[in-house]
Amino acid sequence: MPADNEQQGLGLIFLVGFMGCGKTTWARKLAAKLGCDFMDLDHVLEAKVGMTIPEYFTMHGEEKFRELESEVLKLTEYPVHAVISTGGGLPCFFDHMDWMNSHGKSIYIKLSPKTLADRLENAKTVRPVLQGKKGDELVTFIEGKLAEREAYYLQATFVVEGIDMSVEKLEEAIAK
Repeated sequence: MPADNEQQGLGLIFLVGFMGCGKTTWARKLAAKLGCDFMDLDHVLEAKVGMTIPEYFTMHGEEKFRELESEVLKLTEYPVHAVISTGGGLPCFFDHMDWMNSHGKSIYIKLSPKTLADRLENAKTVRPVLQGKKGDELVTFIEGKLAEREAYYLQATFVVEGIDMSVEKLEEAIAK
């Protein structure tokens, strides 16, 4: 575990990017390497409402979900030093990128639509928005969503290519 003086200035690190880019996996690994707390905002949100995100989304719709997501982002009590995984859409609504960048550092894990499609097609996690989409249809869907979202993701403090991701690569980004 790093000494306190090594952690000074670490603060909050938010990982952002499209679903399937590895935000949760890499946030957990980076937090372990840095000796600080890990948080997954999707899990915080689910604990707050007592249901899964797909259940909440289905029951209340996207607008209410995005409002709740904003509340969770801004009102959660964070540890002094933490690596935080965000939902794929969270950076793209309200003033979330500005908020994250003013409360810490953000890292965009960037991957191509084809790589994301390959990962999502083989993922164990059920993602209702992707139901029934495979192959070229899935790639086209991701290309469209990335076209809408990437301007937000690119507001991150750091952009890291996710194809050959490592904890060291993330550490190098935040050390700059």
